[in-house]
Order: sequence, then structure tokens, then C-alpha cells
Amino acid sequence: MASNSDFVQYIVDQCSGAGVIDVKKMMGDYCVYCDGVLFGLICDNNLYLKVTEPGKALLKEVILRPPYDGAKDYFYVSDVDDRDYLTELIKATIPALPKPKAKKNPMK
Repeated sequence: MASNSDFVQYIVDQCSGAGVIDVKKMMGDYCVYCDGVLFGLICDNNLYLKVTEPGKALLKEVILRPPYDGAKDYFYVSDVDDRDYLTELIKATIPALPKPKAKKNPMK
């Protein structure tokens, strides 16, 4: 089941306190970025965050599960209605993730 565009926009709005939130469609679901860093997925109208120790320390409940068949485990975030909680969670998670690689300039 693909994610509903209204739910995706709700998550973007709820996470916006953490920075610039972007989503990219991926086979009916979405990759979620904050300031260019991939931090989670929206799959089947659920929010999943990449596993990090700082994120784990802030989670209200630690639920690990794959967002889709064949995926590695992510943190499932059940409380997406608390905007301050999501902001704090994302701000803690981002520094523990690898930074995006600079794109090569084919003109050089």
C-alpha cells in the first residue's frame, strides 16, 4: 500500500522545526530528508527513522521493524502528532548519520 499524499504532507509539516524537510518518492512511498540528510522513510502511512544511538535515547518507545519487505530495521515512530518530540528526535538523529556525498561535476 502506498502512502497517502496528505499524510506525507502532515509529516513534512510536523518535522519542519528540525530544518528544511524534503521528500522524494520511492516506489509509492517516500524518503525523508532534513537539510539534505536522509533520516527516514514514510511507508504505508507510517514514519520510520534510521537507527542511531542518539535517536534511540529519545524515543518514547523503541520499536524496530522494517518499513517494507526485505528492508533492514528502522525505528518505527508511533507518535507523529507531537511536533516538538519529532523535532527533537530528528535534531538528535541527523548528526549521527553520514553526510550526503558531494555530487561530482561532470563538466570538470
